[in-house]
Amino acid sequence: MDNKKDVIKKKAYLAPKQNEAWRKFSRSVFKEGILDEKTKQLIAVAVAHVTQCPWCIKAHTPMALRKGASKEEIMEAIWVAAEMRAGAAYSHASIALEEMED
Repeated sequence: MDNKKDVIKKKAYLAPKQNEAWRKFSRSVFKEGILDEKTKQLIAVAVAHVTQCPWCIKAHTPMALRKGASKEEIMEAIWVAAEMRAGAAYSHASIALEEMED
């Protein structure tokens, strides 16, 4: 499998029903609703950084730009993600403190 399109086709071939269900789900999630498409893409960029998914970052960063996000907005969303990830690590320190006290 030399390129990305070959990989996508192979995954669809090996599990066509699941692949189509995933694609339909994804399309419905990213359609404009209460949140506009730009906001959804900014959320996706932030989540992609927290989950550390390089493929998601590569997919959703340009999509956020296409949906009208500025580079500054994207970077700010990434900083929010970084704070949330750091905050989670810090808040989990209470678990370590509990264990140290036992």
